[in-house]
Amino acid sequence: MIPPLAFVTRLDVEEETIWLEILRRAMPDERILPFRDMTEEERRLAEIAIVANPDPADVAALSGLSWIHSLWAGVERLVLELGSTAPPIVRLVDPELSRVMGEAVLAWTYYLQRDMPAYRASQAEGRWAPREYRHPSEMSVGLLGLGALGIEAGRRLTEAGFRVQGWSRSPKALPDIVTLSGEEGLDSLLSTSDIIVCLLPLTTDTRGLLTIDRLMRMPQGASLINFARGAIIVADDLIRVLDRGHLDHAVLDVFEKEPLDQASPFWTHPRVTVLPHVSAPTTPSSAARIVAGNIATWRRTGALPQTVDRSRGY
Repeated sequence: MIPPLAFVTRLDVEEETIWLEILRRAMPDERILPFRDMTEEERRLAEIAIVANPDPADVAALSGLSWIHSLWAGVERLVLELGSTAPPIVRLVDPELSRVMGEAVLAWTYYLQRDMPAYRASQAEGRWAPREYRHPSEMSVGLLGLGALGIEAGRRLTEAGFRVQGWSRSPKALPDIVTLSGEEGLDSLLSTSDIIVCLLPLTTDTRGLLTIDRLMRMPQGASLINFARGAIIVADDLIRVLDRGHLDHAVLDVFEKEPLDQASPFWTHPRVTVLPHVSAPTTPSSAARIVAGNIATWRRTGALPQTVDRSRGY
């Protein structure tokens, strides 16, 4: 008999049940069991754990694990909590996730390009105040992060007519996108972009990357979109830069603590749009197909998908 797959989460029961049903439909030949329902023998025999925000103690109780498959693309919390002795981790790499993120980046870039925050404020004040139109070709969008999400976002933006440049830790060459790297490249991107879109993974190198000094390097009146992780931006520094009027607006979908604390000044700041972490939700049916394919390949060949580089955090 094929060893069972352990499903380890801290989701609520209803959401976990939905995921179980979708995963079981995608893998009808596999026996997928919630961790809490597994016997000691089943926990010992399990070679693969499919996880979504798991309790590290539950993962540690699966003594026979060969590898772990995350249902999320972001794995920084998983890497931190499981530690260096955990089995190899595979994060979700799903073209549908990239498509959804590209869609969100384009939508909220348009929101800023077409001055929607200003029109929202005009409506609240009962003012009829048309603004001069800015063509996409007149605006530079800087992407922080050129992984799968950044590449798809860049493609959507260039097709829409925006001038696009992107920054990554190591040099990359991409069609139709000016690519930059290193500290000098970061300075150049920040100082020449009308809109910055953050799509970086959260690592020891990117935590607190956008400090007041770096935010002040952005042009007067520039805007910021963060669809990555809240801790990449120093929140108090961003508030100070917005209060000074140096940045025109920030669209924030991610925060260090979620849900966002009711006392946070972001809720009521006139230069901030708060979103409840909705820029690129995982599509369960698509994610299940990816997970099923990776597990089937491993069963057949013993070959693992690309695993997380613990030194980089992704």
